[in-house]
Amino acid sequence: MLKWLENFYSSNCDGDWEHGYGITISTIDNPGWSIKVNLQDTPLENKRPFQNYVVERTENDWVHCRLKDGCFEAFGGPENLNEILEFFKRWAESS
Repeated sequence: MLKWLENFYSSNCDGDWEHGYGITISTIDNPGWSIKVNLQDTPLENKRPFQNYVVERTENDWVHCRLKDGCFEAFGGPENLNEILEFFKRWAESS
């Protein structure tokens, strides 16, 4: 998954995009993860359809993914980082 994310990032680096946009992965105090992928000036900028993904399994096993203001945003429990990245990859590669 990380190799795919590295490839996605590097494929959008054009000497300009990476200076104003990019990918942010951080932790949140729920505990869990927060991911933001800026889609502006990428092939995914106007990609549709997108179905919000909301899964509430347990207090520490949950995922919320959405598009907001030109970004893919996702949040999840402490062991859901890979699930979030897999959801983003599936959507990004869907036709």
